[in-house]
Amino acid sequence: MWSRPFANCLPDQNARMSELVINGGRTISGTHRTPGNKNAALPMLAACVLTDEPVTLHNLPLIRDVQTMLDLLTDLGASVAQDDHSVTICCKGIHKRRLDETLCRQARASILFAGPMAARHERVTVSHPGGDVIGRRRLDTHVAGLEQLGIRVETEAGYAFTRGPLFRGADILLDEASVTATENILMAAVLAPGESVIFNAACEPHVQDLCRLLCQMGARIAGIGTNRLLVEGVEALHSASHRISSDYVEAASLVAAAVLTGGELFVEDIDPRDFTVIGKHFARLGIRLNLDGTTLHVPPRQRLRIQDDIGAAIPKLEDGTWPNFPSDLMSVSIVLATQAEGTMLFFEKMFESRMYFVDRLIEMGARIVQCDPHRVIVSGPSRLHAMRLSSPDIRAGVSLLLAALCADGQSRIGNAEVIDRGYEHVDRELRRLGADIQRVPATSG
Repeated sequence: MWSRPFANCLPDQNARMSELVINGGRTISGTHRTPGNKNAALPMLAACVLTDEPVTLHNLPLIRDVQTMLDLLTDLGASVAQDDHSVTICCKGIHKRRLDETLCRQARASILFAGPMAARHERVTVSHPGGDVIGRRRLDTHVAGLEQLGIRVETEAGYAFTRGPLFRGADILLDEASVTATENILMAAVLAPGESVIFNAACEPHVQDLCRLLCQMGARIAGIGTNRLLVEGVEALHSASHRISSDYVEAASLVAAAVLTGGELFVEDIDPRDFTVIGKHFARLGIRLNLDGTTLHVPPRQRLRIQDDIGAAIPKLEDGTWPNFPSDLMSVSIVLATQAEGTMLFFEKMFESRMYFVDRLIEMGARIVQCDPHRVIVSGPSRLHAMRLSSPDIRAGVSLLLAALCADGQSRIGNAEVIDRGYEHVDRELRRLGADIQRVPATSG
């Protein structure tokens, strides 16, 4: 069984509340190796319950959300053996059908056990999942899709999912291209007798990577990378070994750190296809990136200038489902725009609370007008000054950290463990690349 060596890789577990102390103005330069994709690792860990045979995952990101998923697996009765960035999970010993309520509150990804547990182990009860408070994150799409496969869902005390006698493939039209709903339904469909077609499926890189793991385990999936997935149900899945794809959100965040501080950075182990999408949008902020195979080069001392639309119109950057601009990089892009010459409208379509962190940027000196919960107008460049801040969610937290890196003076970011949920050793890595940053126990005031 797992002896929690993974936990030792994370910041001090005894100091649950910590702060990051940043002295701004230091250049971020050097070479950074991109870790595994958080949003791929979490559904892959849930997918391990689909077989009694061992599944090995390599390039595992050492972050808190991954630890929570491993804790959930262990609590269910799975055997977990971890060695640095690799983990082998065997779910032959699963004996529980209810997820631990406290652990569910720690990670929204706990809902990803619904589909595979019901399909393989007949039933599971999931408490209301936690995670970032960035707006309403509905589960209706999960429920509707799983019910069409013949899984009964009760929602009075948490969510109880039970495989019914009519469990079989179906044509499913998702009412939104939800990543986690696509993954949940897909993991159930691979064991559903007959054929399933998932229309309006999410096709983000991490969804594609989950599909590749499932296929290695014996699933039959066609249409990978498109919004129409065809699944032919199989009787059982088997063991597999898979390397998790690189985290393009983490890589882009480090790119932003270098650009904001004038540094030169080489980002290794990226998927160039990811940055074909992201680079196009970053270019609208004046960012130049050079791709050489799986290495991304960020030239030094870039002058950021927002590209106007035709007719000198104010441009708009809006998020959407892949291959549109990812919502997880919206906060980072807003910080970049505060240091760019020009004006841009940012339209966050997916989460109504994603933009609330801009109040802190305004207090730091940014010129931002918040039009409504979904839209802000940023005019730059602005000289930012240090502040005491707090991390409200993973992406806003790292964005405030980026602002602190280029601000004048010393900033303190509380609730730093929230950033640890999605970024591996962020303070250690930034310090290695030149930042003046330290982690200290949280203080009041």
